Amino acid sequence: MQITRAGEYGVLGLLHLARRGPARMALIDDISRDEEIPKSFLAKIFQSLVKAGVVQSYRGTGGGFALTRKPSDITVLEVIEAIEGKIALQRCQLEVPDCEHMEGCALCGLFERAQDRVRAVFAGTTLADLITTEATLPAKTRHIRKLQPAAFK
Repeated sequence: MQITRAGEYGVLGLLHLARRGPARMALIDDISRDEEIPKSFLAKIFQSLVKAGVVQSYRGTGGGFALTRKPSDITVLEVIEAIEGKIALQRCQLEVPDCEHMEGCALCGLFERAQDRVRAVFAGTTLADLITTEATLPAKTRHIRKLQPAAFK
């Protein structure tokens, strides 16, 4: 399993919004520029996030995108699965399994345990957690950050 660029860019885009502070909007142009994500690709990703209820879109002058909840209430798992679909390490772990060896296969059980652990790590990590971690990194190793993290509760 590999998280695609769409999943990665989705998390980065939401981190951008989270750094702005509660209910603060950002234009897709600004997020795209600051995070170095192609604008059209990011717009498509954000459509999935709007549909999943993670961000809200505001039209017109002063419009843009904003988080629907506090960063501490949005998990990385929620973001990735809104963009990528359910995480599945192997075809036997899909919502509709596609494996001829499902019955009594020790490998399927191993994949299930590994998948559960991956999901647990992502489910136990919020956008707020990532911002906190990011703040401890040396400046030269950080991803581009033009905004300082906002205080949020």
